Parts: sequence; C-alpha cells; structure tokens
Amino acid sequence: MSTSLSVITESPSSLDADAVVVGYHSGANGPEPASGAHDVDAAFSGGLASTLSLLGARGALEEVRTVPTLGALRAPVVVAVGLGELPAEGDEISSDTLARAAGAALRACEGKSRVVLALPAASAESAGAVALGALLGAYGFDRYRTSEEPVQRAETLLLASSAEGADAAARRATALAESVNLARDLVNTAPADLTPEDLAHAAEEVAREWGLDVETLGEQALADGGYGGILGVGQGSANPPRLVRLAYSHPEARRTVAFVGKGITFDSGGLSLKPAASMDWMKSDMGGAAAVLSALRAVAELKPAVNVVGYLAIAENMPSGTAQRPSDVLTMYGGKTVEVLNTDAEGRLVMADALVRAHEDGPDLIVDVATLTGAQLVALGTRVFAVMANDDEVREQVVAAAAEAGEAAWPMPLPEELRKGLDSSVADIANVAGERWGGMLSAGVFLKEFIAEGVRWAHLDIAGPAFNQGGPYGYTPKGGTGSATRTLVRIAEAYAEN
Repeated sequence: MSTSLSVITESPSSLDADAVVVGYHSGANGPEPASGAHDVDAAFSGGLASTLSLLGARGALEEVRTVPTLGALRAPVVVAVGLGELPAEGDEISSDTLARAAGAALRACEGKSRVVLALPAASAESAGAVALGALLGAYGFDRYRTSEEPVQRAETLLLASSAEGADAAARRATALAESVNLARDLVNTAPADLTPEDLAHAAEEVAREWGLDVETLGEQALADGGYGGILGVGQGSANPPRLVRLAYSHPEARRTVAFVGKGITFDSGGLSLKPAASMDWMKSDMGGAAAVLSALRAVAELKPAVNVVGYLAIAENMPSGTAQRPSDVLTMYGGKTVEVLNTDAEGRLVMADALVRAHEDGPDLIVDVATLTGAQLVALGTRVFAVMANDDEVREQVVAAAAEAGEAAWPMPLPEELRKGLDSSVADIANVAGERWGGMLSAGVFLKEFIAEGVRWAHLDIAGPAFNQGGPYGYTPKGGTGSATRTLVRIAEAYAEN
C-alpha cells in the first residue's frame, strides 16, 4: 500500500483519524508533552502525561506507548513517542531525534490507514525531518507474503504544522523517502528475482520514468570494451553481468559528479566460497548500486543545478566450472592488470572497471559506494559507514554531507604503507593484501589505484549499514536500509549550491 503525506494546520484533537501521534519529553516528574501535543494532552482528564506515567513511560527517545482515547478525541488511539530530554532554552530538537521518533511511531501504527502526526514542527527543517522519518518508518516489504490479509501500512500521513516552507520540506522528504524505499525494495528482493539483467532492467525503468539518460552494456559489449573486472567476476554465473550508466543533466549546471555503485546481486564468494552463515544475507551485496540508482531518481525529481552520472557495476559471483580462479590475472578497463588471490574480494574488481570508465565523464568528483568489506563491520559496526578519500577536504565534505542528510559516517585514512601489501609478483596489483589487518583500508587503497592523478574521489564502505540483520529501530526496518542514498543526494545538492 502506498503512503502519501500532506501538511495541515488543524488541531489534531478534532480530526478523523485512526491514530494521532504526539511527542513527549523526559521530565523531572515524568513525561512532559512536547510542542504539538498540548491540545491532545489537555483532552484527557488529568492529562495524557499522567496516564503515560502510570504505563511506565519516561519519554526516552523512541519509546512508544499506545493509549485508547475512550472518546477524548475523535481518533480511537493516541501513539505517544519519546523525544528524550527537553532541549535547553532557545535550542531546537535535532532533526535526527524527530526523524527517529516519527519512524518509531509509524512502525507502531501498522494497519492504520489515516494517521495524524502532531510532533514538533515549528520550522520547515523540523517539519521535513518528521515527514522523512514517518515515511521511512512506514516502509514495508510484502512482495513474498502469501497471507490472505496483506500487511497494511499507513495510507495517508498528515503532518500538523503551520511552519513557513513546511509544504516544500514535506515534498522533498517524500522524494527522498520514495528513493530510499526503492533501494530497500531492491536489496530485499530475492537474488533469483534480481539477476544482473533484472537490476539493469530496474534501472532502465527508473530512467524512463524520471527522464534520465541510460546506457546498458551487456556481456558482449563488456568484452569488446575490455571490462575485465566485471567479466571476471560474472563468468562463473549463468546470469551474465551488466554495466549501466545513468545520467541527469541540468541546463544551468557548472559541475559534474559521478557516483559508482557495487552491484553484486548475489555473492557466494565464488571459488573462495563463503561459509553458510556469511552467505544468507548476500543478496544485499548490490546495496551500493541500489543507492546510486535511488540517488539518481531523487536527483531527477529534486532537480539541483548539477550534472550527475551514475554507474551500476553489476554481476553475480558464483562458483562453477567457468568461474575465475585464485591466481587468475584480469586485464581491467584501462589496461591495468590484477592478480586475483581471493575470488571473494570481487567487489573491488567490478568497481575498478566502473571507476576508470567514470573518468571519461570529466567529473569534478567521483564517489563510489560499496558493501565492500567485512572489515568495515569490525571497525565501525552495523550503523556507521566509512568514508575514505584521496583528498582530506573531500573526505571532510562527504562526512559533512552524510551528517546533513541524517546518516552516520566516519572518516578513515588510506595509509600509504598498505599499498606494498597489494604487490603482485605477476601483475600490476593483487586484489587482496597478504595480511588480514586493515582490510577495509587496503580495499580503499586498491580502489585508489584506479583513480587518476588530480581527480577528486571518495569511497564509501557501507557493508554493515546497508542491511539490518537485527530488529527494526527508529525509521530503520529489518533488512535493506537504503544506506548512503540520502548522502549521495546531499553531495549532489552541495555541488549545485557551490
């Protein structure tokens, strides 16, 4: 069921709805109503806050309590969500807090078709944060459910706000949420239903809908063009690889950014086979390509004055009699040779081809996004992605863009001494280092070898954040998250603004 959102100014206590969402802070004497909640609180005899206290609520961030209204409001229930401690006088509640709270509340409203959001939205920024969190929190992936009653989602979300610019903020939030949810859908799709050809077709469909230029290279075109990395990874699969190029152009653009996404639709590890416990979520190994595609969709809708090119490097990494072998040597696009020492380090091979190809668009910045290494999870866990770059200023700009977009990112170095570990006795470079330490960084060092001198480049390793194997939290569902989509959009907007 699709989710729509509109902005209203009426009192939430007078509206017909299945639920009203309000916010509460942690106070010295229990929960205290947040901005937007006072009308609802006053409608309850003795105040809703006292009822929440009896239910054990404290107002902690993302804490949710559902309370029957018993006729106090036209809506049958109130969903009270915690916003944490009251901000200091003069300070506003952070956008991240509002988005997480709205997402948690909307997950609790599953099955309700009309929900009124009465969370704090005194500014366009806070209204946009509430809208984004709610739309992301209402996400559900029901493609494979066979129950007679499909899972229901909020059909209409109403953002209660009188803030100037709230309508525009809500429209932007809708564009971002729909794009992030596209990435989630792609990641959650079973790999049998999302082969390289299927993912390429999905990209072509997005391009047609949003007016993007699109070019897809099939197996023969890849061979003719010398894309040895993509072909080498894909040669063990019955489903041939693809390279998709998407392009958004703006008539007033003065700058161009290029995004490159890893699109391994399923990663068995190839002949360097993964253990079973590490393979069951490898449908998510195309999360980088999903983020790039979804970011191009959002850019096409938001129309910043910048040119954006996106590359999806797509293959399926499977073991078979035709699969590449450890010790094979590949000739990459552009001519550099790579000795394959581990076929499970395949993402960097497809990315290298696409990174070299992206130079031909003359971009002011190249950003690649990949679920590249298990070492990323060891270093930063499941919620924070890594940012590496060949320029300190670029790295800082990308980390700042992620923060502005509401995504957690952390700057990481590319130590020069790690390059020696990638030396090969037979080729220009090996695809893995001889030692295990610093695996996330050495993968970045490998990719840097395919960036020309003077070209600004950043690498995002989203291996952990791209797929949530645990329970849902805030506006983040179990499964595909759409990680880095919003960061890429913010990067494009920043280049348009400057």
